[in-house]
Amino acid sequence: MTRNILTPMGVMVLGLLREDDMHPYEMLRLMRHRRDDRLLTLTTGTIYHTVARLERAGFVAEVGVDRDGNRPERTTYTLTSAGLGALQEWMREELVRIDRPVEFRIALSEASNLDRDEVLALLQQRRRALAEEDATGRAGLAAARAEGVPEQYLIEADRDIVVIAAELAWLDAFLLRLPDPGFAWGPDPVEHRSARYIAQRKAARQ
Repeated sequence: MTRNILTPMGVMVLGLLREDDMHPYEMLRLMRHRRDDRLLTLTTGTIYHTVARLERAGFVAEVGVDRDGNRPERTTYTLTSAGLGALQEWMREELVRIDRPVEFRIALSEASNLDRDEVLALLQQRRRALAEEDATGRAGLAAARAEGVPEQYLIEADRDIVVIAAELAWLDAFLLRLPDPGFAWGPDPVEHRSARYIAQRKAARQ
């Protein structure tokens, strides 16, 4: 069920509501402030459609309606326990898959919604899968070259090896950083939120 309901945009919305209750327009502005358009296309229609679908699934719920001056009414939503469970289930699946790069980037951006030790284990599993893919790819490329396949037909395979090698190098470095207690992890308590975060939220509400 979760796989059919949760799109990358839905995951981002649930991640935002893990921080605090929000209305869709605030979600959109906050994602733009954070440059989440690097990860997915942000439009007003998609946000509202996504929130409506998540509400029908029971992953979010209305908690209030506000009106500010002449602006239209804005419905505020909260994350339900079912929504948090769906968010975490989705991330557990996507953090280990090596065939869905777009979804992995979204899962990585929301990874702090899982416990640190679990993310460490999931990324170690991903690294093993990538290492196997790297070995297979290198062997296949070497065999193709040995058979005299022209290089013009091997460009994509060659690039794939370079990309996998780069991610393996990044994973090796990150897996050393993640266990460090000094590496902040998990939702920030309200009282510990930075002035930058507070200013960002205030700007998104306007």
